[in-house]
Amino acid sequence: MYSQTLLDHFHHPRNVGEIAEASVVVEASNPVCGDLMKLWAMVREGRIQRVKFKAAGCVPSVACGSWLTEAILNKSLEELSALTPDEVVSGLGGLPPASRHAAVLAVDALKRLLEQIRNSG
Repeated sequence: MYSQTLLDHFHHPRNVGEIAEASVVVEASNPVCGDLMKLWAMVREGRIQRVKFKAAGCVPSVACGSWLTEAILNKSLEELSALTPDEVVSGLGGLPPASRHAAVLAVDALKRLLEQIRNSG
């Protein structure tokens, strides 16, 4: 049902936690399923230098949050604004159609993060 990559990100999530001195903290939720994702990031010179996440939800939501934090690290804000849910799905080796909402949640959190960064700069 789930890919090995997705299961690895779920069982061994990367970058879980909070950053006390974060430049930006955002939260996104899916009102339909109740999943929640929160991102903490340190931004320097237009790049994500450090990022952590917490997710409350299904297996794919945790995996998508973990994958996202690895994918956005050290990327420019311009690069990040182009990230799509399809890229998250692909990066995890696929998601069942009923779980696609998790990739959308991760990208929504990223969009909020980028918006906060732009508004605070």
